[in-house]
Amino acid sequence: MDPKVSIITTTYNIIDKDQTDDFYLQVNLLDKQTYPEIEHIVIDGASTDETDVLLKEYKTKGYINFFSEKDTSKVHAYNKGIMRAKGKYICFLSVDDFFHDITAIQDVVNLMEANQADFTFSPAYCRHPDGFVFMFQPAMHNAFQVMPCARQAMFFKRSVLEKENYFDEKFKILSEFDMIIRLMMKKYKGIYFDGNYTTYKLGERAFENPDKAMQECKSIFYKNYKHLTRLDDDILEYMARDSEFPQELLEKLAGCYPPEDKELFFERCEAMHKLRIESQRG
Repeated sequence: MDPKVSIITTTYNIIDKDQTDDFYLQVNLLDKQTYPEIEHIVIDGASTDETDVLLKEYKTKGYINFFSEKDTSKVHAYNKGIMRAKGKYICFLSVDDFFHDITAIQDVVNLMEANQADFTFSPAYCRHPDGFVFMFQPAMHNAFQVMPCARQAMFFKRSVLEKENYFDEKFKILSEFDMIIRLMMKKYKGIYFDGNYTTYKLGERAFENPDKAMQECKSIFYKNYKHLTRLDDDILEYMARDSEFPQELLEKLAGCYPPEDKELFFERCEAMHKLRIESQRG
């Protein structure tokens, strides 16, 4: 029997935000997926604009299972979705994200089952708020410095998320980054899916709150790396702003990769540091 897959979407006032067409596209493309065992869980944050009426209509058609109640953040909503999920594998889509490849879920499940993977990552088309589209290529050798791939282009084994005690709700902007660091440090098995099946809209939270995003980044680094090396405010500032990591820390993080990838890890980390410096000068 095919393992069930849970797609978790969070919503809030999608009518007022003019996101109904986006949601319609997402739901209908999920309905066209070739994989038979899919549940679409929608966690609505107690919308006040009749979003719940729209969701009830889709539920009647059998497309989704939705829950409407107050939550403290999108991260809190994701965690509630995980707790309600029945799937072996989970993917998280915002209301304006969609799978443009109808065989996506079948292909990913086949890969995960064949390799007994704990999570997968792949390229994705990203729609920038300024109107242009670009390809976000995964950069897992930079996973300890920056968010290495699009959350919408990742599938997770549900048991792994449960074992890790879900997303850390302290982080409202970068919780996915924190989760990926945890998975990498504990050497969960991640597999690259060589295909592009997701189109997503770049979130505006980090753009609107750069100072908060920077502070979260520093907190994530301290939380995950404090047992590996000495970290003070100045070091954390360099790490978050410039991707400049202490050599002692890099040596220890390199152990999370296969020995044959160690040299590439150092090269990619140095390249990311130079890129961040150059972007600030530009």
